[in-house]
Amino acid sequence: MPAAIQAAGGTAVLPGALPAGVEAQYGPVCKGSDLGIGKIDFKTDTIGWAQSEKEANPFRIASTKSQVNQAKKLGVKLLTTNAQSDAQQENTDIKGMIDKGAKAIIFSPINSTGLGDAIAYAKSKKVAMIPVDRNITGVKGCQSVGPQLGSDFVQQGKRAADAMIKATGGKAKLAILLGASGVNVTDDRTAGFKAELKAQNASGIQVIFEQTADFTREKGKSVTETLLQAHPDVTAIYAENDEMGLGALAALDDKGMSGTAKVHIVSIDGTKGAVQAIVDGNFDAVIESNPAYGPSAFAALDAYVNGAGAPAVTITTDNQYDKSNAQAGLDSGAAY
Repeated sequence: MPAAIQAAGGTAVLPGALPAGVEAQYGPVCKGSDLGIGKIDFKTDTIGWAQSEKEANPFRIASTKSQVNQAKKLGVKLLTTNAQSDAQQENTDIKGMIDKGAKAIIFSPINSTGLGDAIAYAKSKKVAMIPVDRNITGVKGCQSVGPQLGSDFVQQGKRAADAMIKATGGKAKLAILLGASGVNVTDDRTAGFKAELKAQNASGIQVIFEQTADFTREKGKSVTETLLQAHPDVTAIYAENDEMGLGALAALDDKGMSGTAKVHIVSIDGTKGAVQAIVDGNFDAVIESNPAYGPSAFAALDAYVNGAGAPAVTITTDNQYDKSNAQAGLDSGAAY
């Protein structure tokens, strides 16, 4: 049992066939009635969607679009908020939507901790809580929140390391652009990446620099500019999201160092810009983190409050892009 799953309240792998787009499911099975939560009529009841970060990058835009489109498809009256990367604001947003009559909240936590106030309020009001993308940790399965749906961020880091080893042949002077400090996604992607380098005995890859760039393109560029001043001999960059990777590419381009023949880049997300960078010869690989939780979140909510229940933790399947499939990912619209 992965530690991250245990932290999110998962207790055991659930047997049986997996739905499309699902990599693994972990029990117990959550039922809203166990917390006194009543059934929800999607045609008449109100549901809330709480976005954690400003919609200034493709991941957040696609994330909210997926929820809004699914609500429209089902005829659901949907309230929406955006916490602008402020945990206290997300607590306030969720409580406010509950006060406006929301019977369930689907939310993207800004972090795996820090939303205890909103979760406790929802529990007291018998409101269903469905976290997506980032799991709530430090909880017992089904006791604080309903079914959780997200990616395995440690595994994403491991896959990025494998892609980096393949791209560099196991020899590189590597810089790591870290995500935002204090966020479990950053910690998990870093831990998975470093653990895989060690597991694969990739001692020829030297980590010569690592610094947070806050998951933004602007910081990705400015931090890479600092990197190039201190380490002009860098030959590879692992960016923990696409926006930072694209910022790094802009900085490299300014120095005439863009292109994988000079500096390898591997990042995580699967946005159009990063996948196009593979086609253009500037990125080696992109590990997908799929933000389209709308259909699966509403299905989990329906099963949780109206049906036989839903798994405490569901890990979704993420794709991966390199030169073999990047153009196809763009043509099909899979890259978002």
